[in-house]
Amino acid sequence: MKKITCLLSAAILLSGCSTLKLTEGGEKIRILDPNEVSSCKNLGRTNTAVTAKVIFERPADAVAKELTTVARNSAARMGGDTIVPLTVIENGQQTFVVYKCINPDG
Repeated sequence: MKKITCLLSAAILLSGCSTLKLTEGGEKIRILDPNEVSSCKNLGRTNTAVTAKVIFERPADAVAKELTTVARNSAARMGGDTIVPLTVIENGQQTFVVYKCINPDG
């Protein structure tokens, strides 16, 4: 009986987790390295955060992918076309710099 209760609880918890989706604008955002954005216009920073632990630590690659998705969606809302990671991932949080590289003066 305890096993069934544990399995049902886990299923309910996991079914409540939603997968982040890229917006139409977010799909157009590139991820570059700092040395590739020297001629781009810096539009600012976006701080991203996702849940890194649900009963147990989530896989690092899943957390990283979700943080990038949030950053790309945010960059699109800011009018950017490129993001560059500024910090490493820590406790499900990461900061990105948002740039406009395609026609930066337009």
